[in-house]
Amino acid sequence: QVQLVESGGGLVQPGGSLRLSCAASGSIFSINTMGWYRQAPGKERELVAQFTPSGNTNYADSVKGRFTISRDNAKSTVYLQMNSLKPEDTAVYYCNAWRVVRTGVRDNYWGQGTQVTVSS
Repeated sequence: QVQLVESGGGLVQPGGSLRLSCAASGSIFSINTMGWYRQAPGKERELVAQFTPSGNTNYADSVKGRFTISRDNAKSTVYLQMNSLKPEDTAVYYCNAWRVVRTGVRDNYWGQGTQVTVSS
């Protein structure tokens, strides 16, 4: 099992910045994909940014150049630095991880979510 705990959400004005953190615990040695999703009211959950199994990063087109995903392996923590925030970035942000159970089989974990509101 893997536990994911997010922190760092809040209210920020347009153009401002926030940094989200996701601390992983439990059977983390088999995690091979970790990242962030978001869900705005009335919309489907969407990928924001993630580390792929190869160690590369993927970003949603809407956040490229503004958001940066990073990680501290010693702390088992993934971060999402969000700059130049826009009202359309308002959503609940969820940490997500895929863990390899055995060859060809993975299970998926979600954090509880943290609210990000961009408003003046």
